[in-house]
Amino acid sequence: MPLRLSTARTSLSLALALSLTTFAGSVRADIRVMAVGPMSGPYQALGKQIRAGVEMAVDALNATGGIHGERIVVDVEDDACKPDNALAAANRAIGRGDALVVGHVCAEAALAAAPVYVDKGLVAITPAVTANRYTDSRPGPTLFRLAARDDAQGATAGAFLAERFGTRRIAILNDGSPYGKPLAEVTRQAMNEAGKREARADSYEPGAKEYSALADRLIADAIDVVFVGGDPGDIALILKALRAKGSEAVLVGGDALATGEFKTSAGDAADGTLLTFFTDWRRGGAADSVNAALRTAGVEPLGFVLPAYAAVQLWAEARRASGSDQGDVLATTISGTATPTVLGPVGFDAKGDAQLQGFSIFRWQDGALVPDARD
Repeated sequence: MPLRLSTARTSLSLALALSLTTFAGSVRADIRVMAVGPMSGPYQALGKQIRAGVEMAVDALNATGGIHGERIVVDVEDDACKPDNALAAANRAIGRGDALVVGHVCAEAALAAAPVYVDKGLVAITPAVTANRYTDSRPGPTLFRLAARDDAQGATAGAFLAERFGTRRIAILNDGSPYGKPLAEVTRQAMNEAGKREARADSYEPGAKEYSALADRLIADAIDVVFVGGDPGDIALILKALRAKGSEAVLVGGDALATGEFKTSAGDAADGTLLTFFTDWRRGGAADSVNAALRTAGVEPLGFVLPAYAAVQLWAEARRASGSDQGDVLATTISGTATPTVLGPVGFDAKGDAQLQGFSIFRWQDGALVPDARD
């Protein structure tokens, strides 16, 4: 009997120890965050910038003990800028129990996933989506945007066109898409408000194999500057058609022209192209130490890298400050104050848009995207 009692006590002790270990493991489980965007396809460079920023921010957090002692891990999802892929990625994030989403890049993908995040109270911060309706039709308070809105991009472009090319003949073109048409229209309005009228406003059919007829119309109108809102591949073809016919018109566009697709498709003709693109946060000073760490790791902090890093900082600080992991509490904390980040202090308006100076003027030069010297 003593042997049996001892055995029973040993078994009970082992069971209790196992249960406590399991409980402790659940309490100290990793916190999961998702970096999502186009990791393949024509926009993959932008998705990989988000991934790099998230991973570096998480590494920095883990190096200082994580959040309340809990380690953070990154789940990477490729939405390929497709709504169905984005929706599937959102559902996988919910299934894994991810605590934060940083992404997407393309508006339609982000809009498809947004209701899933809101329904489950998941904080989602996009460093990249510019479409106005992402926050104009915001389905809930856990969605935030660090990227500047399209109307802010258009305002920057319109003011720039009026100031830089006030004496030149300017055409405003768009492809009728949810991205290109609003961008072109807000740009035209801002340019008009700054005292400059367009010589021509026109639309074109996206996806055409060549645009020689459109180039002929622009040349016949003696157009000096062409602002185009549309797909980068189409805009590259428009530019090449103009150059093939001898036109030296300056091409100006939006952030879509920052992609490798435009540079590759346009070739040498890309040089001199001007575009609105997200402010180069590398130049602000707030990110100097992070820039150095990124470069040591072989990552140039270009484009969405630092905004993605800032998204993780905002979420992590909200968790620390609130002591909560609940999405509604975190959203209130994020909204309630300006938080120090690599972008500088970041606050949000009632729609969830960051109150930042979001766009600057860049140019393609010698195959590289550089800040415009006169911006």
